[in-house]
Amino acid sequence: MTAAPARHATLYRMVMDKHVCPWGLKARDLLNREGFEIEDHWLKTKAETDAYKAANDVKTTPQILIGGKRVGGYDDLRRFLGKTVKDPKALTYKPVIAVFAVTFLMALAASYAVTGNPFTIRAGEWFIAFSMCVLAILKLRDVEGFSTMFLGYDMLARRWVPYSYVYPFAEALAGILMVARALKFISIPVALFIGTIGAISVIKTVYIDKREIKCACVGGDTNVPLGFVSLTENLMMVAMAIWMAFT
Repeated sequence: MTAAPARHATLYRMVMDKHVCPWGLKARDLLNREGFEIEDHWLKTKAETDAYKAANDVKTTPQILIGGKRVGGYDDLRRFLGKTVKDPKALTYKPVIAVFAVTFLMALAASYAVTGNPFTIRAGEWFIAFSMCVLAILKLRDVEGFSTMFLGYDMLARRWVPYSYVYPFAEALAGILMVARALKFISIPVALFIGTIGAISVIKTVYIDKREIKCACVGGDTNVPLGFVSLTENLMMVAMAIWMAFT
């Protein structure tokens, strides 16, 4: 029984001294994993790349041909092979899942390092405090972008715009102090205040006004829908503030 002949693909991609196209590398890797025999053509200069695009009436590289017929770029290749292609406008909870999953594991690790037991009450406290810190970092990457999206639904920010700039700093401060269990007279009222205002704003926007908008909880450049996740973030802060007030 003879083996089936390898499928043949031709790949044109930029490989320059100061730039190697990442999409070209991804296309080559995908073709390799799919069992294609690849004829790999390097476009080594900008002039060579421009000449290739003009000669073949294409606007981008890499370009992939299979069986002598042009498939297109990397996303086109994925579609051709029946694989999913990310929709940049699609709503997703992945950023929040990533944050909570990692901070949960960080809390378990910190608890184990300090007490020898990952499953402690302190681990629960650290989980919330670490989550607040990481979510604040994501907002602080682009405070302007965060504030713009935040103004779409936060009740206090709409009345006093500077609050949309203060919020991520306040969240970071409360989270850091709660990690250390220090200066409770600052961390508790800050977390209680921003958490309560945030929860009320989400409830009004999503569950009363029935608006469908994006959440600024992981920064102003993501497609996380406003709703349960943002409400959870705010309720966690409120719960942490109340807990610390009595422990």
